[in-house]
Amino acid sequence: MKELEQIKRIKALAETGLVYAEDEYNRERYEELKQIALELMASVANQPLSVLENFYMPVTDYPTPKVDVRGLVLNEKNQVLMAKESIDGKWTIPGGWAEVGYTPSTCVTKEIEEETGLNTTVVRLLAVYDKQSHPHPPQPFYIYKLCFLCQLTGGELHHGFDMQGAAFFDVDDLPELSTDRILESQIKQLYTMAVENKTDVYFD
Repeated sequence: MKELEQIKRIKALAETGLVYAEDEYNRERYEELKQIALELMASVANQPLSVLENFYMPVTDYPTPKVDVRGLVLNEKNQVLMAKESIDGKWTIPGGWAEVGYTPSTCVTKEIEEETGLNTTVVRLLAVYDKQSHPHPPQPFYIYKLCFLCQLTGGELHHGFDMQGAAFFDVDDLPELSTDRILESQIKQLYTMAVENKTDVYFD
């Protein structure tokens, strides 16, 4: 939704101003601009203002995008490893938020093991998706998605405690997807890059 992305940009600009403002006069105006952005966001997202105010932590540094890591894992039949989310009961390739203190590759293999029970190693980076450039549902955060090709090394397939399922699927017969996390077009693009050994990294 273009309007929501523009409002998020305004909010980020206001927060940047708050970080670098040197006098109370400017701080008041950036606070007002941030409040207006939150009110517009609540209206567009059809959420109470109080929910959004509690959702965001106070910004004390330059605001940057959040990072989501995802792993494409194929078995010997070139089927795609998927995990079923408990939040919405839909499927995604394994992954989640990058964690402070871990490299991106460590984050993604950790997420795969936690969600599916399988051990993997990262082969290479396939894509960096700017989430607003793809038809995901609207979300308050601005997000970059790092998608890696990962190779199976061991483990036993079973879903993690916070997931509802884990299984392999044919790329042409995918289950209902959690589109907040991954899109069919993205899975098929990643799959094609992997099986055809395309070494260029997709970005944006």
